[in-house]
Amino acid sequence: MSFFIASAVAQTEAAAPQGNPMITLLMFGGMFLFMYLLIIRPQRKRQKEHQNLVAALAKGDEVVMTSGMLGKVIKVDENYIVLETGNNVELKFQKVAVHAVLPKGTIKTIESA
Repeated sequence: MSFFIASAVAQTEAAAPQGNPMITLLMFGGMFLFMYLLIIRPQRKRQKEHQNLVAALAKGDEVVMTSGMLGKVIKVDENYIVLETGNNVELKFQKVAVHAVLPKGTIKTIESA
């Protein structure tokens, strides 16, 4: 029985003082700011750059696809591009699959090496 009585006595002690809620709010705000500056903002910047790259695609551009395939753009639609990847080999891709636009003559330089 003394076991239960000790528990009752322990409950009569005063509760520990709680922290300032303003500090907790500042910590959450700081974490959100940290996440925004280091994760969200750079990702949005990369998205915007990729959208501009895709919007600027034109016939004759040499591109690298996300799969690593190189090709020359021979036709541009609203959502698709047609690439010439070899001798009379034409492949159709979504525009969003373009990873980068290469400088003119890059494919010829690679082929001759």
